[in-house]
Amino acid sequence: MYKISEQLTSANQAGVETLVTIANASFAGVERLAALNLNAVRTLFEDSTENTRALFAVKDVQDFVSLQTKLAQPGLEKATVYSRSVYQIATETQEALSGVVEGKVSELNKNASLALDKAVKTAPAGSDLAVNAMRSALSAANSAYDNMSKAARQVTEIAQANLAAATAVKPGSKAA
Repeated sequence: MYKISEQLTSANQAGVETLVTIANASFAGVERLAALNLNAVRTLFEDSTENTRALFAVKDVQDFVSLQTKLAQPGLEKATVYSRSVYQIATETQEALSGVVEGKVSELNKNASLALDKAVKTAPAGSDLAVNAMRSALSAANSAYDNMSKAARQVTEIAQANLAAATAVKPGSKAA
């Protein structure tokens, strides 16, 4: 009984530590995103003030048209940089969380295999079928997890390639 209580306590403590790790990674991402947004709002306010002053200094229609052209380019570039930064923060946070999950899945698989090995040693005769079914289920679950992980990585790679392609094209130019 004491050994079971000790195992439960250890499992609970490991679960709490995992949750703390996940919470820390999530909060770090949120903190970086909040700082990015604060800087973006500050820059937007400063640019808006400067643009308003420039607008009031316009003397004729030609100045107005050239001012519009002049103001559009930096705004598009800043929006692109902002989008890249948001994407980078999201990707890094997702990678940190995935690392935690992958570590826990690996640990769970190892523990499940050890438990099955112990069960085989103490199982009554004729229980090979049940143990083999459990091993098969564990193998199928691992395969499904691996396939989901590969698919998620592929989606991330495609999104990164699309973002790189989209931001490589300068506003006002034609894509090849």
